Amino acid sequence: MADEQSTAEGASHRSGETRSRRILTDIAPHNWEHPADKAALQALRRIPVFDDILKKVFGFFGEKPVRLAFQADAVRVSENQFPEVYRLYKEALRTLDAPEEYPLFMSQTPMVNAGAYGMDQPFIIINSGTRSILTDEELQYVIAHEIGHIMSDHVLYKTMTVLLINLANMGFPIVGLAARAVLVGLLEWSRKSELSCDRAGLLAMQDPEIVMSAMLKMAGGPTSEDETSLAEFIIQADEYRESGDVADQVFKVLNVLGRTHPFHVLRVAELRDWIESGDYDRIVRGEYTRRGEPDPAYQDDLKAAASAYAEGAKDFLDSVTDAAKRAGSDFLGGLRK
Repeated sequence: MADEQSTAEGASHRSGETRSRRILTDIAPHNWEHPADKAALQALRRIPVFDDILKKVFGFFGEKPVRLAFQADAVRVSENQFPEVYRLYKEALRTLDAPEEYPLFMSQTPMVNAGAYGMDQPFIIINSGTRSILTDEELQYVIAHEIGHIMSDHVLYKTMTVLLINLANMGFPIVGLAARAVLVGLLEWSRKSELSCDRAGLLAMQDPEIVMSAMLKMAGGPTSEDETSLAEFIIQADEYRESGDVADQVFKVLNVLGRTHPFHVLRVAELRDWIESGDYDRIVRGEYTRRGEPDPAYQDDLKAAASAYAEGAKDFLDSVTDAAKRAGSDFLGGLRK
């Protein structure tokens, strides 16, 4: 049942602490999904030729080549390869009661990042740069965040986003005007999906300070405790979120165009809003919808998605839809040649 308790399997070799967490038995992903994520995804699916482009791109590549391309230069995490990372992974899977264990890989990449990818067979890749700057518990949050993407069925669209970005950068002819419009829509949704999975990561850790500390490091690089202040970072996040200057709002949009992730300060502010709403504590108490049960708050979520953040996404994607309408026939015609 949802009120089971899970005791961490031993102390983290970096933090030296043992913590008890509630296992969220059979939790449905929509409990952590952000209204803006749902609104942006719904708008994305309304873009003309979206489904056609999705099918064409994946039909062009195929499941196995995509999987091998992502995994070929990475090490599979297991009891014998990165055993401490594997322990953290298993614990996160257990706390979120994930339906299965997904392949986890470590990639020798200095950029601080991680991702969940795949089509029918999802997997997670953690960059070595992420491992190098975070404590064990902060790394566990990142891993749990990626588990959230898989459980929320984000990986297909996440993979498509990466493929289209790479094709566009290479000047590949399959990426015409309509596909670029879809890519812009995917990027807008991708940023909103991160807000959902920040919540999933928090539910796995059940300690907001760990999550926000990880974001501080990912925003500012590796630091010692005497160099940075989490309290100051939270104040910075609140100032960014509460800025009411219209011009500043425009620059915020310009700043995130082309990004797959929103700014970390905004993510901290969004998490604080969710915690203060009471939803986080309610879920940790065991008051949440189980998998297979209808989402009673779905319509309410769609109404909430009309707030400024989500409404901006809707307006933005409406303009993308118009562009796709104008270019869709040309794109599909080019694919048939």
